[in-house]
Amino acid sequence: MMSDTQTTDFAKSSAPLLQVVGISKAFPGVQALSNVSLRLYPGEILAVVGENGAGKSTLMKILAGVLQPDAGQIYLQGHPVRFRHVEDAQRHGIALIHQELNLVPNLDIAGNIFLGREPAQLGPIRWLARDIYRQAALYAQQLGIQAPLTTPVKNLSVGQQQLVEIAKALSLASRILIMDEPTSSLTPRETERLFQIIRQLSQQGVSIIYISHRLREVDQIADRVSVLRDGGNAGELAKDQINYEAMVRLMVGRELKQFYQRHFAAPVAKEALVHVTNLRFHLHQQRPISFTIYRGEVLGVAGLMGSGRTRLLETIFGIRPKISGQIYLGQREVRIQSPYDAIQAGIYLIPEDRKCHGLILEDSVCHNLSLPSLRELTRYWLIRTRQEKILARRMIAHLNIRTPHLDQPVGLLSGGNQQKTVLGKWLARRPRWLLLDEPTRGIDVHTKSEIYALIDNLAHQGVAILLVSSELEEILGLCDRVLVMHQGELAGELPRPQIHEETIMRLATGGKISL
Repeated sequence: MMSDTQTTDFAKSSAPLLQVVGISKAFPGVQALSNVSLRLYPGEILAVVGENGAGKSTLMKILAGVLQPDAGQIYLQGHPVRFRHVEDAQRHGIALIHQELNLVPNLDIAGNIFLGREPAQLGPIRWLARDIYRQAALYAQQLGIQAPLTTPVKNLSVGQQQLVEIAKALSLASRILIMDEPTSSLTPRETERLFQIIRQLSQQGVSIIYISHRLREVDQIADRVSVLRDGGNAGELAKDQINYEAMVRLMVGRELKQFYQRHFAAPVAKEALVHVTNLRFHLHQQRPISFTIYRGEVLGVAGLMGSGRTRLLETIFGIRPKISGQIYLGQREVRIQSPYDAIQAGIYLIPEDRKCHGLILEDSVCHNLSLPSLRELTRYWLIRTRQEKILARRMIAHLNIRTPHLDQPVGLLSGGNQQKTVLGKWLARRPRWLLLDEPTRGIDVHTKSEIYALIDNLAHQGVAILLVSSELEEILGLCDRVLVMHQGELAGELPRPQIHEETIMRLATGGKISL
């Protein structure tokens, strides 16, 4: 439960702007929220954290009018309110900015800010357009949007699109902004710019509810932290109490003493499993890329966003055509012209975007887990459903996938359980070489710990792993060696003793190091 003794300057100086008391919400087979309470003060940046499945998204959807609670009450400036739909919450000054931005790609910045709310005036269209652009310019100036307002949002970076979403929310006269994983696709520079905007809005009296799995960022930006666990309140932390260890302890209900669970073995005779030689995957690449992965090794790929990390993995897997180069498994060259060729060779990719490229969200957990193995599960053109369910149950038990039943649509699972499902469908095929692209993006700390333990276990089984991650802590904690990319080129290779944040960032930004 929340501690009444953990107060902030906001609590001492003003009454809550928003107060949630005893909110509960159940779905078939799942109690998503149970007697949850929350308070938010004017101008406060409140971080709400918790594992996937803790109830964060459900609570935010209730506050934004997307869902209706089964029990409990919401108070706005001390008055009870009930939001019947999204527009109702928006009229009360509450706006939800989703992790997947809701913008129209081909529409320009001004059109997106006022989409569906164009000024209702009589007169020529050009005068209405001028009014829209005049009002949009005020929000663009406030948020530091540099691009012309006539720019289609598809031509903006993700960070700039995020600012357009904030401008759209401010145009609703929002007093409360709910931001769901706002930095998940941003560069460090874009993240810092977003933090500046958040602090400015806070100083102007706008209250922010900030949801993130990146606890180091929460430590930087939050005035107070509220922690949910298993659909209930686990506690809260005042400004001077916020730190990584305290948040993790409240989220998982125990100390997480060994987060990165790699057991680096003593040097022994290495058996090379993978050779990539003279690989070129884009026309402007000056130097081909060559590297070796040994059996049971985790080889990391680090670099800034746009450095070519994902493209490297997609080229190896056959999603993108390579210009030149060879790939060997053991002593045998494998010719990969499509993902089918890679799969036949025992090479599997866990993609960066699990929802778009890793899963069929409308289909069941069972079917997603069995999909790559259908040839082995089929006899006389019919799927042997008993064997299919045996495979699915085995992977659900092995990976601790939390699902009410085998036929649950995978899109209804939490992000962490979706990621386990993506892993499970390939682990069922006993991979020789596993390509992991941001395997822990958007999942909670407990599930991260489970995936780290799984990576360690696979390495000890002799699987070769090529791991891309934007989180330097993961690279430092998991990898035996690291390849660093810069502008589509291999900037350097670091052995375990030289894997440090400073050396990685120096290479990633085009610098040199002495080995």
